[in-house]
Amino acid sequence: MIWNWQQPDWPNWRFDPRELESLERDFLHGAGRFLGAWQHLSNADQDHIKIELLSDEAIKTSEIEGEYLDRSSVQSSVRRQFGLTAQVKSNPSEAGIAELMVAIFTGFNQPITHETLFAWHEMVCRAQKDIEYIGEYRKHAEAMQVVSGALYKPKVHFEAPSSDRVPAEMEQFFEWLDKSTHLLPLAKAGLAHLYFVSIHPFEDGNGRIGRAISEHCLSNALGQPSLLALARQIERDRKGYYDALESNNKTMDIGAWLLWFAQTTLDAQAYSIALVDHIIAKTRMLDRLRGQINSRQERALIRMFEAGPEGFIGGLSAKNYMTITGATTPTTTRDLNDLVAKNALFKTGERKSTRYWLNL
Repeated sequence: MIWNWQQPDWPNWRFDPRELESLERDFLHGAGRFLGAWQHLSNADQDHIKIELLSDEAIKTSEIEGEYLDRSSVQSSVRRQFGLTAQVKSNPSEAGIAELMVAIFTGFNQPITHETLFAWHEMVCRAQKDIEYIGEYRKHAEAMQVVSGALYKPKVHFEAPSSDRVPAEMEQFFEWLDKSTHLLPLAKAGLAHLYFVSIHPFEDGNGRIGRAISEHCLSNALGQPSLLALARQIERDRKGYYDALESNNKTMDIGAWLLWFAQTTLDAQAYSIALVDHIIAKTRMLDRLRGQINSRQERALIRMFEAGPEGFIGGLSAKNYMTITGATTPTTTRDLNDLVAKNALFKTGERKSTRYWLNL
């Protein structure tokens, strides 16, 4: 098996920029839309979205690797990083990955160096006691392989350069990062991710750090934190993500990977824009209804908005409303009909199938 780093022209990656032109335009247009909407948010709503998106990214980038974290603990750690109050104590895993997300957000305009990656690796692997080299590149003599399947019959998806080659490979990687200013954002971020994970310089945590590098490249190109839901989108198509990486780890022709990455990034950006629009819609609706609805109705609306742009799965039922508010059946009927009359909700279905949706 000949891997990409064993090719005679490594690391001279090849792709046709023209295939990405429309996607690059869409990304820059979307970034403008996001910034325009962001500026209409209050400071409190901006803090809310930062906490939500960065916490979700911390959780999803970990889930991609099969690690499942407690959401309230992650959110509390993110809040602490921004100097906000937090009620829940975070364990090392949740605190570390939260610190990484905030470091990407606040350090978007700083260059990535060996020391940057060492610090990120310490954050990612803080709770792992089985790793020999934390905060430094791997040094073990055995091959670094990405495998799956049973121990007695493993499938090797990729084998990285030997540990003794890593320092020189990383020097070359940083030189490429500095000199690739001619690349547009999606191409550079996607290529940086593939390039980094092809070196696989750490004993563990390479995927999470690779995705962090991509987000840093995108934010740096825009000159502001991108707040993309990139890990969230990748986790939704985890198989496609690994398939795309595997399909491009034996060749220097990486057009297919970049197209996959670019479209995934645009989908992630669309979700972030939708979330900001959703918060703006919430503020406008609650302002419009102030003094016209009771505390039960307000509580239910806030709970529906908290479900995010994708809304309640299956819609809000009368039973959901009773659970959220503690209202009786007659009161629930009156409250919901009143919210429909005030154009806060619309309903679908009949009788037991009746469901209510935010009227945005």
